[in-house]
Amino acid sequence: MSGHDGGNGRNEVDGLSSTLQLLRDGRPRTRAELGRLTGQSRSTVSQRIDRLVAARLVSHVGGAASTGGRPPATFAFNPAARVVLAIDLGATRVRVALTDLAATVLTEERRPVSVAEGPRAVLDLVAEVAQQLLTSSGRALGEVAGVGIGLPGPVDHTTGRPTHPPIMPGWHDADVGGGLRSRLGNVPVVVDNDVNTMAVGEHVTTSPHVDHLLFVKVATGIGAGIITDGRLVRGAQGTAGDLGHIAVPGGPDVPCRCGSSGCLEAVAGGRAVAATLAAAGFPTRSSSDVAALASAGAPDAVAAVRDAGRSIGRVLAGCVSLLNPSVIVVGGSLATAGDHLLAGVRETVHRRPPDPATQHLRIVASRAGTRAGVVGASAVVLEQLMAGALLNGITRATRGDRERR
Repeated sequence: MSGHDGGNGRNEVDGLSSTLQLLRDGRPRTRAELGRLTGQSRSTVSQRIDRLVAARLVSHVGGAASTGGRPPATFAFNPAARVVLAIDLGATRVRVALTDLAATVLTEERRPVSVAEGPRAVLDLVAEVAQQLLTSSGRALGEVAGVGIGLPGPVDHTTGRPTHPPIMPGWHDADVGGGLRSRLGNVPVVVDNDVNTMAVGEHVTTSPHVDHLLFVKVATGIGAGIITDGRLVRGAQGTAGDLGHIAVPGGPDVPCRCGSSGCLEAVAGGRAVAATLAAAGFPTRSSSDVAALASAGAPDAVAAVRDAGRSIGRVLAGCVSLLNPSVIVVGGSLATAGDHLLAGVRETVHRRPPDPATQHLRIVASRAGTRAGVVGASAVVLEQLMAGALLNGITRATRGDRERR
């Protein structure tokens, strides 16, 4: 970047973004420090700081130590300047949260919902809950920097539209972003796969220094989020990590809702395990029912969950050889069944002959827990904010408000 990029073009947005990124660690800095770090002139830095302060994204936090004369002003990131609406949509429930600009959850609500009801009914409910959270928190729609939503199916990341999602009838090519904008005002919306957002949430919350992480969600369906070199991998069409529709090596040839047979989801997904136990006389209709039964120590449920873990492990063994993660994190409702699911996964993955890919591999339960999805959805929005995609809109709107006054 040059020292003369304070205009209204792409360079200005990049400059604002780089300045804000430097301040996101919470450490106050002076204009002179920011100039040294960015290589920009004092006038360019001052112009950017003024715009960020006007947008309340940066706050004046006092003076630095003086070497004589008036102490220089210091500035720090202000995560309370705006809020993000973060939505984690599952097959049978939705969690809506309000976060600050550091992806810290301020308030949240969980509601039962069936994605089979279709986009209109589900998005109506999501918007209703979002409005309630804003009202109860004393925040206005104008303070929303963006909306992030994770969907339980493949999403074309370039369009933000679901792509033939197996457990979401009526959602193919639905304009989820447009639907939320029409209900929540003209706010930016970022749509992604729910396991991608969970992987990001786990990464930023508990494993920020792990560069190679595989997050596996085991609930009604099964999916994976891939972090490589510290970044989320989405694939060419955004469908990377569709673990649930890989055939289980040596597994039963049971039909899957995707139209194929022998898929991991059909063998070891929460719905499949619940159906197996229900056929044996247990009152299980969902993965949460199965997890509760296994956690209570019911032998049949424990055996079924552990066997599901073995099937998942057989598929993950190939993923480990291909991706070489340092950590596999297992989350989702079925993963709350104590250590039974993890034990099955570990048993199969580590049973293989000595392999450099498994020598130091850790297989652990999610520590971010039920908040992984909303924290990740917020973080994905913030990634675009800091990259400038949303930042320019915020500062431009603030400048327009100032000029109208």
